[in-house]
Amino acid sequence: MNSLIRRRPFFVGSSLFLLFLVAASWARVFAQDTGGPGLLSTEAWRRAGDFMADLAGASESGSPAFAQWDAWRDALRLAGDTMVMSVLAAGMAAAGALATVAFASSNLAGRGWVGGRLLVAVVRAVYVLTRAVPELVWALIVVFILTPGILAGAVALAIHNFGVLGRLGAEIVEDIDEAPIASLKSSGAGRVQLLFYGVLPQVLPQFVTFLLYRWEVIVRTSVVVGLVAVAGLGYELRLDLAFFRYTDVALLLIVYVLLVWATDLVSIALRRLAR
Repeated sequence: MNSLIRRRPFFVGSSLFLLFLVAASWARVFAQDTGGPGLLSTEAWRRAGDFMADLAGASESGSPAFAQWDAWRDALRLAGDTMVMSVLAAGMAAAGALATVAFASSNLAGRGWVGGRLLVAVVRAVYVLTRAVPELVWALIVVFILTPGILAGAVALAIHNFGVLGRLGAEIVEDIDEAPIASLKSSGAGRVQLLFYGVLPQVLPQFVTFLLYRWEVIVRTSVVVGLVAVAGLGYELRLDLAFFRYTDVALLLIVYVLLVWATDLVSIALRRLAR
């Protein structure tokens, strides 16, 4: 109770500062003259209503896309490409994080010698760089190196999530119980044995949980990356919007929501197994 009382000025000050930022941000939006309808204007709401009607097929002369089996088949194929992209990205990010996490943990690599502390700083700087750049920007860079497609999108997603998983993995390693490691050292175990028998058994369950959470995020982001990588649901969504094929857009959105929902269910089941 006393600690809460002492922290009350901090909470009050922080809350007031956040409220000020929110108010200032909305003031900036309302002060900006974009020449178009504002969020609260009747014109904006009319446009939103017209767009929703187009998605429902009100302006279609024939059968809407979501009522055609061939359109569903094509959309499900694109959803499969999106899923493949997300699985590849999660796998590459996890492999990279596991391969480098020992060098980013101060209790393993950064203890006792200057070179180890420097190594920890360098690896963590790589983590910061890779996760600071958004996946979409990485995709813009990767498509100049690789042929646009599923692999290019997966690599872009993997680079960003490598930094996220690496940082999370380093924090997990720094919180492990070091008694098993000390016991292995006393019995003459080498660095590789310490990693495989002392560190990984403690780290993997929580790391897998974090990986599954990131996989859910990757599936959601893969649609946006697909806009640039020319793969999966994202690229087809961009084409349909460009050619005003609104019922096709509605179908892709339905399939995307179903894909995310299925991913969440699978991730929840796998996290329960990991525990």
